[in-house]
Amino acid sequence: MKRVKAICGFLRIVDSLCTGQVHVTQSFSPRVTRFSLYSSPLEPRYHAFHPASFNQKLYLSSKPYSIVELLLANDWSDGLEGELQKSCPSMTHETVVYILKRLEKNPEKAVSFFNWANEKGMFAPSSSVYSLLLRILVTKQTMKQFWITLRVMKEKGFFIDQETYTTISRTLKMAKMESDSVALTHFYNRMMQESTMDNVVTKVVDVISGSEWTPEVENDLAKLKILLSDNFVIRVLKELRHCPLKAFKFFNWVGKRSDYEHNTVTYNAIARVIARDDSIEEFWSIIEEMKSVGHEMDIDTYVKIYRNFLKNKMIEDAVKLYELMMDGPYKPSPQDCSILLKYISGGDPPNLDLVDRVVNKYASTGHTLYKAIYDGIHRSLTSTGKFDEAEKIVEVMRKDGYEPDNITYSQLVFGLCKVGRLEEACRVLDEMESCGCIPDIKTWTILIKGHCAANEVEKALLCFARMIEKGGEADADLLDVLVNGFLKKKKIDGAYNLLLEMVGKCRVFPWKATHKNLIDKLLEVRKFDEALELLRLMKQQNFPPFSEPFVKYISEVGTVEDAEEFLKVLSLKSYPSLSTYLHIFESFFKEGRHFEAKDLLYKCPPHIRSQNKICELFGSAKSSTAASEAL
Repeated sequence: MKRVKAICGFLRIVDSLCTGQVHVTQSFSPRVTRFSLYSSPLEPRYHAFHPASFNQKLYLSSKPYSIVELLLANDWSDGLEGELQKSCPSMTHETVVYILKRLEKNPEKAVSFFNWANEKGMFAPSSSVYSLLLRILVTKQTMKQFWITLRVMKEKGFFIDQETYTTISRTLKMAKMESDSVALTHFYNRMMQESTMDNVVTKVVDVISGSEWTPEVENDLAKLKILLSDNFVIRVLKELRHCPLKAFKFFNWVGKRSDYEHNTVTYNAIARVIARDDSIEEFWSIIEEMKSVGHEMDIDTYVKIYRNFLKNKMIEDAVKLYELMMDGPYKPSPQDCSILLKYISGGDPPNLDLVDRVVNKYASTGHTLYKAIYDGIHRSLTSTGKFDEAEKIVEVMRKDGYEPDNITYSQLVFGLCKVGRLEEACRVLDEMESCGCIPDIKTWTILIKGHCAANEVEKALLCFARMIEKGGEADADLLDVLVNGFLKKKKIDGAYNLLLEMVGKCRVFPWKATHKNLIDKLLEVRKFDEALELLRLMKQQNFPPFSEPFVKYISEVGTVEDAEEFLKVLSLKSYPSLSTYLHIFESFFKEGRHFEAKDLLYKCPPHIRSQNKICELFGSAKSSTAASEAL
């Protein structure tokens, strides 16, 4: 545990070190040469945790986790039901959701547990719990249970929301379960048509959406004489998901009603709706209120909000939410820690205080650090140029049994390149080989990209040649890096020749984006033949036609012969579409080049010349020309 304390200690004091410009010590360069990242003993400087917290076994004090372990370790039987009955005579909504989420990969056990707990009356089912169970049961092996559950759900007055329907429908289509997909669509549409609640929900949403929230809006809602229920409240909140502040107002208005009291289901529902940047203050106020009345965020809600925060780069809120859940009984999976660190390390620069908080919270629950956690810490330190601290983290990692690998070295190479220490970055690859860790294509790509970013394209090519010499094989990612490096220095011919070499000799198949980027640059300098050659390569790779820049070039400065060559390339496997011909003719007309358009028309295949749209286009163009001449 000293190692964990030391890591967190270094993260806490790291802001006081190497501030301003990156401090280059005299001893760093030779240390990299000898690769003695692990030579200095790591001494703990900061005691972040209470020692007792490290002696607790993981989650054993958490009843939900114990139940999951019991379920996973045993087949379903009367004996198992007896053990469950003893350990949990009743359950909360949050507990049921937690157990179901942890049984996602065991759908048969999930449905057995749900049915047992439901029959015993251990919890009050809700549409959100049913929706979660349905998502779990969408497998070929459990479709019978899926349809049974769906029928029971409808009989009990619960509904499938659009989000759940879309998710399940997508899963069925991906699994090529077409008949089930069609049946689900019919079921969902019929359910929506038969729902008497749906009309009232629509009226409520219309009233709220129509204007800002005012006493008049509340009076209009009161006139509707709404019969409030969990289902109804959730339906309205979901319909208001695109205007979260109004959903928040509605939630508070409902809470003031004497005929209804919010519960964990509705609190979780509003949390999902308002977990956005433009309503983040309201979100945290709801979380505080929720905790104050004894409710917890369920793990399914947490996963959705956590992912949404990361997707929208709301990293600080994701960390705060992670800390909140780690302090409660329904803890996130260990992988959430490494995922968070990965997102934090992607910042520019990474926020080391957030790294510290995440690692502290993870370790304080009794976890031991694993390789991905070390990688996340190391990545953040190297990305901020704090190489001495990164050394010590790697030393601790190694003492814990995790040898540095391509990920570790790649992160160091990236950090050194980022601060312009390219020679040291190159030497890291030598040290890798001396330690028996052969650089992979990703490590080489990071090194070469670092040189290109520094406008050292010639040296990037030397690195590339060195990689090939050592038996490395290039890929589309590396080719894209090199092409962009050439283009950055406006060496368009070099980029073009490199791509052809890589395709011809290294059998690399460039990305579509690489082709398109280089084609645009070639046409900008009027290298039409070269751009056309890349279009041929794209066709050979079965990429869709990339015609727009060619049509623009031909109509503005090209010739009829250029147009013919372009259409010929598009005809490698079949004739170009009618829309392609129309696009070229219209572009010629737009530039006032009627003669060229007519000349090209005579050279087109008969089936194109006879098309009605082509005849109409040239008829209108002829009329327009005659009118201009008359004027």
